[in-house]
Amino acid sequence: MISLKSFNAKSVALLLSVLLLPTLGYSADAATINTGDTAWMLIATALVMLMTPAGLTLFYGGLAQRKTVLNTIGMSYTAFCTGTLVWVIIGYSLAFGKGNAYIGDFTSFLLADVKITDVEGTIPRILFIMFQGTFAAIAVALVSGSIIERVKYSTWIIFSILWVALVYSPIAHWVWGGGFLSQDGELDFAGGTVIHINAGISGLVLALMLGKRLSKDETSNKPSSIKLMVLGSALLWFGWFGFNGGSQLAADFIAANAMMVTNVAAAAGGMAWLLMEWLTMEKKPTLLGSASGVISGLVGITPASGYVDVSGALVIGLVSGAVGFWGVIKLKEKLGYDDTLDVFGIHGLVGIVGAVLTGVFANPEVNGAAGALYGNAGQVLVQLKAVVVTIIYSGVASAIIFKITALITQGGRVDDKLEKEGIDEAFHGESSFDSI
Repeated sequence: MISLKSFNAKSVALLLSVLLLPTLGYSADAATINTGDTAWMLIATALVMLMTPAGLTLFYGGLAQRKTVLNTIGMSYTAFCTGTLVWVIIGYSLAFGKGNAYIGDFTSFLLADVKITDVEGTIPRILFIMFQGTFAAIAVALVSGSIIERVKYSTWIIFSILWVALVYSPIAHWVWGGGFLSQDGELDFAGGTVIHINAGISGLVLALMLGKRLSKDETSNKPSSIKLMVLGSALLWFGWFGFNGGSQLAADFIAANAMMVTNVAAAAGGMAWLLMEWLTMEKKPTLLGSASGVISGLVGITPASGYVDVSGALVIGLVSGAVGFWGVIKLKEKLGYDDTLDVFGIHGLVGIVGAVLTGVFANPEVNGAAGALYGNAGQVLVQLKAVVVTIIYSGVASAIIFKITALITQGGRVDDKLEKEGIDEAFHGESSFDSI
């Protein structure tokens, strides 16, 4: 029997440590997860997920012709499915595996090395993987807007699978996975190069390879529903708060600032496009122009959202709206390419501008990174290098993949009869609107 006299302070401390060991161990593990950050990232991931099968499908579907609305929606909807599957099978491993400066490895193939208790920063690793997967899915879905109304559905499905694995994932590794562009110091907070320039260039290349639509110059070639388009743009705007704010991977001051500057740039872009249209395009301000300007502002602020203050966001938004207007209304007409829903004009061109302006307006008081206005002119050169590298790789790789895909599906384009009749009813056997 233990004597009470021998039960001194040291013994009491030892006994308490034994009794509390399980609790102390649990607290140490729990400290690696910040519940506030995790809660925010769960919401942010859901917001970004909403952007593709809801926001983008309605935005693209409203812009498409009446006879191709469902096919257009289906291409984005299907791309979210294929993008998600490719991401968890191999994309995440290639993008965030250690690998080397140019590509990841196969360690996380089918997420084989991922445990449910793994932590990434202050959130569960599995949540980080899902968040990044929504980025991969919307990136490939964006590309579809350049080639709707004339590309084979089978061609698109195969292309989307290969594109996420061989184009998106390597570029994501360069920028966010420890690759050479991140080593150079490129600033891309939420996907200016990885998503928007990448998708815009790929879309342009595919549009040129497919050729123009048969109905491109017909007066009947007009949006099926401005109401659906505006609703889609609003859902994209809403989801973009998760897109940019979530890229901080924490619920903190930088995430809050990212949401603020995202909202400011979107509003500025919408007003810039609207006013330019009002002053030049038959003196008529349209909802189509306003919504397109908002998307342009969102694209432009994406790489800068974690680095700039409100004044920088205001300038970026205004410039993005103006550049988007010029690219869609002026440049497209001069060059004569048929980018159906202006993926290159809004995402490609504006993405380039946003990436470069990030190197100008990055404010060290926001996130430690300084741009040209704050004494670091060299950051602009770093941004330009990333832009050029992304354009070259995305363009060449997308062309090769599409060529291979077209060979597999015996030509990437639907036949003339199907294109004229409308892909919705002739191919899918469905109709988006009741007959009038």
